[in-house]
Amino acid sequence: MNNVRAALRSYPLVAATIAVGIVGLTLLATPASSVAPSLIGAYAIGIAAWEAVGMVRELLRGHAGLDILAVTSITAAVLVGEVWAALIVVLMLTGGAALEDYASNRSKRELTALLQQAPQTAVRIHPDGTTEELPVDAIKIDDELLVRPGALVPVDAALLDERAVFDESSLTGESLPVTRAARERVSSGAVNGSVAVRMRAVALARDSEYQQIVRLVEEASQSKSKVVRLADRYAVPFTILALVIAGIAWAVSGDPVRFAEVLVVATPCPLLIAAPVAFLGGMSRAARFGLIVKGGDTLEQLARAKSVAFDKTGTLTTGRPSLERIDAAPGFSADDVLRLAASAEVYSSHVLAGGVIAAATERRLELANIAQAEEVATNGVAATLAADAPWRGTVRVGKPAWVRSFAPALENAALDSGELAIYVTLDDAVVGTLVMRDQVRPEAAETVARLASLGIERGLMVTGDVAATAEPIAASLGIDEVHAECRPRDKVKIVAGVTPRPLIMVGDGLNDAPVLAAADIGFAMGARGATAASESADVVNRFDSLAGVAHAVRIGQDTVRIALQSVWLGIVISVGLMLVAAFGFLPALAGAWLQELVDLVAILGALRAIGPRSERAGHSAKPHAATATMSAPANHAPSTANEQPER
Repeated sequence: MNNVRAALRSYPLVAATIAVGIVGLTLLATPASSVAPSLIGAYAIGIAAWEAVGMVRELLRGHAGLDILAVTSITAAVLVGEVWAALIVVLMLTGGAALEDYASNRSKRELTALLQQAPQTAVRIHPDGTTEELPVDAIKIDDELLVRPGALVPVDAALLDERAVFDESSLTGESLPVTRAARERVSSGAVNGSVAVRMRAVALARDSEYQQIVRLVEEASQSKSKVVRLADRYAVPFTILALVIAGIAWAVSGDPVRFAEVLVVATPCPLLIAAPVAFLGGMSRAARFGLIVKGGDTLEQLARAKSVAFDKTGTLTTGRPSLERIDAAPGFSADDVLRLAASAEVYSSHVLAGGVIAAATERRLELANIAQAEEVATNGVAATLAADAPWRGTVRVGKPAWVRSFAPALENAALDSGELAIYVTLDDAVVGTLVMRDQVRPEAAETVARLASLGIERGLMVTGDVAATAEPIAASLGIDEVHAECRPRDKVKIVAGVTPRPLIMVGDGLNDAPVLAAADIGFAMGARGATAASESADVVNRFDSLAGVAHAVRIGQDTVRIALQSVWLGIVISVGLMLVAAFGFLPALAGAWLQELVDLVAILGALRAIGPRSERAGHSAKPHAATATMSAPANHAPSTANEQPER
């Protein structure tokens, strides 16, 4: 009962229309039955006048909508004495918002769930040991936090206890619990295990991962698409067609009632509601696979995509390289090199940083305290050691060209195929080199083949790595075109010249932000919520799986197809009903009720964009294997002896 009252308060015009209908029906059973038509007619004309004001405002802005038909049909029905048919049209018109809200809420259920799961409060530990619960927005960097068992990590934070177990499935899609060691960074939104832990905030709430995801979801939910506005595109021709059919029916039959009967069935809510519902459903379906699609336009672009470009490190590969060896400079041990590098990499969002920190954790090395740190996009990270650290100065970890500008004596390491080097210096002194090896993602080959089966005609790798490393990986995945040793500006130039379009650029990390923004569709693979890549991308993949690219293309194709089907279903059925009414076979009252049923059918059809029931039950379909490959004339960059890891 409370739900009914809340609904009536939310939609007062619907409540008023129902109330007028009840009063009218009651009057029919009394001696004052003759008053009922006047009451119903006056109310319907009043609503038509109200809608007409809004219609005129839209016309003055240059927008001719379908309200013209609604206003005309209500007025015509009242003038010819079909007041009850007019009331049904009014109910359809005023109830459209309620119907759209219901369908929209149903279609974006997964998006809404993401918003509701955002951390709201945190527990801060004061220096005297007392605790205080406060809103998450009140947390400051370096605040000590208590995260109770089963609670959400409120902001991005570093673990203070020796070890802890977290459920990060809402962030990465990984269903197994993850063990974190002291000083490791844990993202907001992770769920703590069975033991309370202490953490130190390393980011404000607005800059933390899950809150960034929430902001992206909010932007996606509010977006519009060109396909969503199909109603406006077809409004004028549809209105003219309806008026022509109604006018001919009146002229041929000589009965003005025929005019009203035609227009009563010429108010297709599917044009106004079904397409937006389909696109919200598509974005909600994408969220089920960990994909945040930032707008309906992106789904439309995905549906038409013809080319795809991949970064290598952290995209086609796991981005979690294993340590092969450490080459230490004189005066430093291997543990010194790794300890200094990991101490700085804690402050980096780059995919390679995790591998360095993991290697230090595995060796149980105590990281040095850092007084100040700065990540230099595309190059590396610089961290000034704290006063209590065993060394003095600024540690720099990253690409050789950038590091060498501070330590001129740095020389490139000798690498085997598939290896990459991370260079470490302390002020102007060379500390050493970490030689690591990345692994190709197990789902990469299947994803590339799946994209080809979905209509992607051209695939290429655009990477900062050397050709000797990139080409074998590309060949193993069925990608024939490789652009190696590319800087960010090179990637932008290459992507801009690729045909056919639209093009999907799949990348990750700070160095990919420019090319993700330049592509028709920027796809941030495994992007953390606060990186520039997720800011500049059109699709943000929260889960660490390359299969999301194929899912995104398939969802885009399904969504656009269902949206167009829903729109055309409304048009075709409405035109059919108009023709039936034109020949006098559809009374106005019956036509009005029938139009309501047509609306429901079209909207239910649009809800198919949410995806098959197996997906909604949590059993996402695995992409089918395919043997197709994507190719284009090779365009290789010159090879050098040393790979330069992308930052």
